[in-house]
Amino acid sequence: MKLHLDNMKCHQFFVLLMLLVILMFFFMELCTYEAAKLDLVVLFHEKPFKGINGSGKHGNWSIQTAEGLNFFHPGKNDQAQTLFVASIACLAYGLSQFNELVRVAVAAAGNDHRLGAQEAPPAIISLYPGQGFEAHVDAIIAGGSLLGWKADKKMADTGATAASAVETNVEDRNRTAPFPFCGNRFEFRAIGSSQNCAFPITVCNAIMAAGMRYLSSQLESGTPLRDAVAAMYEKNRAIIFCGNGYSKEWPLEAAKRGLPNLNNTPLALAHFATPKNKAILKELEIFAEDETDARSEVFYENYCTTVAVEIDCMIHMVKTGIIPACAKDLKNYTAAPELAGDRKKLYTSIAKELQTLINLNDKKHTHDDLKAEADYLCNILIPQMNKLRSLCDSAEAEMSEYPFPTYEEILYGHHF
Repeated sequence: MKLHLDNMKCHQFFVLLMLLVILMFFFMELCTYEAAKLDLVVLFHEKPFKGINGSGKHGNWSIQTAEGLNFFHPGKNDQAQTLFVASIACLAYGLSQFNELVRVAVAAAGNDHRLGAQEAPPAIISLYPGQGFEAHVDAIIAGGSLLGWKADKKMADTGATAASAVETNVEDRNRTAPFPFCGNRFEFRAIGSSQNCAFPITVCNAIMAAGMRYLSSQLESGTPLRDAVAAMYEKNRAIIFCGNGYSKEWPLEAAKRGLPNLNNTPLALAHFATPKNKAILKELEIFAEDETDARSEVFYENYCTTVAVEIDCMIHMVKTGIIPACAKDLKNYTAAPELAGDRKKLYTSIAKELQTLINLNDKKHTHDDLKAEADYLCNILIPQMNKLRSLCDSAEAEMSEYPFPTYEEILYGHHF
């Protein structure tokens, strides 16, 4: 689990998935209990403060046999490297063929504030195996051997005379990628801090199983291993991206590659209970088709409930806090109205946009199903919330006494 402001991390060594989930719950409970002892509260929301880094979980994931054979460890011999290269081909297949399913696994109202916000991976799911390995993939597609990629660690020059060079990972860990390679595992960097890790990692296992099953079918039909792996890489080459995921060019390039950019939760959830996803989840005995439908409804309900609570909270805060503070602040300028500047206009705009939000909020339950309600919340109410929030932020800079703690008080008040 990764936390900001100070970029702290808490993690354990490789463990089985079920144990991992239990340990994560224990950790979250421990944080809650220990914080309470100090009269503090742990915020597991992915983005509690606008303009300040949020928090998320990084699922360091690999496939390993009971005997300890790690499929994503490059190894030192031909057999180990062949397994490594073939395993990444299976992963590339899974991420490419079931791209929307992977995106759904990290879809949540809070996570919408992080994904693509220059602090977490973009909402576009891609695979980063490293630039050196990307070149090796292209060589395989061109007819080369599965062998030949060197997993030698490198020394990185710090550029400081007081610090010596440090040993780096086999491939640089691209922090702008949702699925980068980290030496002996891949890191699913898009999981939200409030999320249960079980479903995202289950999806990782599912897409990997789909890729392994496909490769197995090719081998059983008589296709040589090299040719089968090369064909998988060629078919799914678009999923491999080793550039800057934060760049403005990447969404355009992703569109050319046919990779979906599902940049909010309702848009992602619309691609969950599709025939294709239902089929793979059923074939792998993860969910029956009606269970996928039920899970989809739960996802929609969670999203709608979360956003609805935030809307109600905002309306309450503005009605009982911001508006009275605006009125009080204006009174300070009764004797000298020429000093009030644009306060009256700004404060009047807040009241107007608040009423608009209230009116729109009253219509949220008039839709036929949860999907329509989620779309309405996302496309109509959240933009109105952002509009009102912007005006309230402007008012904060005008008032001598703001009714809620300011960033200065929250972040630096303990220094005074």
